[in-house]
Amino acid sequence: MKLLVDTHLLLWAAADKLPPDAARYIMDMSNTILFSPASIWEVAIKHGIGRTDFIVDPASLYSELLSSGYQELPITGRHTLLISGLPPLHKDPFDRILLAQAASEGLPLLTSDTMLSQYPGSLIFVGT
Repeated sequence: MKLLVDTHLLLWAAADKLPPDAARYIMDMSNTILFSPASIWEVAIKHGIGRTDFIVDPASLYSELLSSGYQELPITGRHTLLISGLPPLHKDPFDRILLAQAASEGLPLLTSDTMLSQYPGSLIFVGT
């Protein structure tokens, strides 16, 4: 199965602090694990302003994801067009593009964000 992983789970994976349910999905070699450039962008912005929950260097995270076998899912215009159709449950632009990418590609979004779990579509919610 192909899975798009949200930003916080990527950060926790990089720090070896994945919740057990998320680790089962990500470590399952039969799954293809994808990440969005929006996650790298989010980390770059929040790291740059000194957010303590985004202390990882974005360039290091990007390199580590690729070297660990994660695949990058580029953002397309088709993805961005879907954002306007999303219910206004969550205003975070990074999360909204992840939702749109997953929906557009027919992929489940693996997340531990309870706000995201309220959206319709293919989501896999894992607790923390």
